[in-house]
Amino acid sequence: MIDANRLLSRLGSSKKLAVQLAGALVFTGSVGTGAYEGLKEQVTLEVDGKEQVIQTHANTVAELLKEQNVTITNQDEMYPSANSKITDDMDIIIQHAKPVKLTINGQEKVIMTTAQTVQELLSEEKIKVNQDDVIMPALTTPLEENEEITYEKAFPLVLNDGGKPKKVFSTSTTVADFLDKQNITLNEYDRVEPAIDETVEQNDTVRVIRVEKVNDVVEEEVDYKEKEKNDSSMFKDESAVITEGVKGLVKRNFEIIKENGKVVSKTIIDEEILKEPVDRVVAVGTKSVPASSALVKSSAPKVKGKVKEMYVEATAYSPYDAGMSGITATGINIRKNPNTKLIAVDPDVIPLGSKVWVEGYGVAIAGDTGGAIDGRRIDILMPTKDECFDFGRRTVKIRILD
Repeated sequence: MIDANRLLSRLGSSKKLAVQLAGALVFTGSVGTGAYEGLKEQVTLEVDGKEQVIQTHANTVAELLKEQNVTITNQDEMYPSANSKITDDMDIIIQHAKPVKLTINGQEKVIMTTAQTVQELLSEEKIKVNQDDVIMPALTTPLEENEEITYEKAFPLVLNDGGKPKKVFSTSTTVADFLDKQNITLNEYDRVEPAIDETVEQNDTVRVIRVEKVNDVVEEEVDYKEKEKNDSSMFKDESAVITEGVKGLVKRNFEIIKENGKVVSKTIIDEEILKEPVDRVVAVGTKSVPASSALVKSSAPKVKGKVKEMYVEATAYSPYDAGMSGITATGINIRKNPNTKLIAVDPDVIPLGSKVWVEGYGVAIAGDTGGAIDGRRIDILMPTKDECFDFGRRTVKIRILD
């Protein structure tokens, strides 16, 4: 399509000078030819940007072009039209089409065009250029014959950098080029999805996972172990703590890996024992319990905290036994209080003053001692000698309450 305004705008200031020169030539002509020459029309002819002032007898633009040996094709631009009548001081503009190579998103084609700049060419091709599109050479570049123009239209992608997604436009077809165009710098441990050498297409998402490795040194407690030690002097189901357990202390160096600020792994690199733990040792009885251990059924009281249970050999005594003064080792007058719940004990096994639950007897005070009471033996206070004889000697279960 002929753009008359565009063609006319190309007429330069040289036209004025050309007219002046042509006028001077006319007045220097011979007198014999002056009358004929005076009948000529003066026109300005511009062909591909080059102007000349011409005196002509041609009646139409077509005749003028024939006189000047100027040929045109359907792809060229001309103003005014070929059949336009020549008038004095007329401007005639001819712009021949030239071949250029235009590559659009990798597709090449050769175009015959009269455009003078890259921008004019893209306008002719009805290509709307957006901010993120890539054009080479620049839009203002003058077009030369066989010029090569490349146009790449940007398409939408999602860039997720460190967990923060955003929509961007790019002409990149590989992940590597895309990150470079977006000015993304990868650190030593960072990774990319898809891989750096993969291709990308419209609406793809490129994720940059920011990976951080740090060391963390902490001191932590180490639990102790519990060991059991068989004790033949204790009855089965009996136990006693020999050594309390003590927790140890260790210094550990961890390698922590974070992805986008979140911890994804924690690995021990090395550790140093600062204090060894002490095992908890518990004595466990292995001695069989005699079948005659049962007294009158009585329930053991429920108590809070730790208690010590064991089986002992039990006998009975009364306030009036031979050799008895009636006053216990702890100063209790058992003749005045014969019904007191009291037992004689070995203080190395059961502390004096302790409250002790005795199977079939109830809760008693460890308030007395005796020469024959040694180790796991007790003597139970009974009000009368007859009750002592009835009790005899037997194995009973006891529980030290405090």
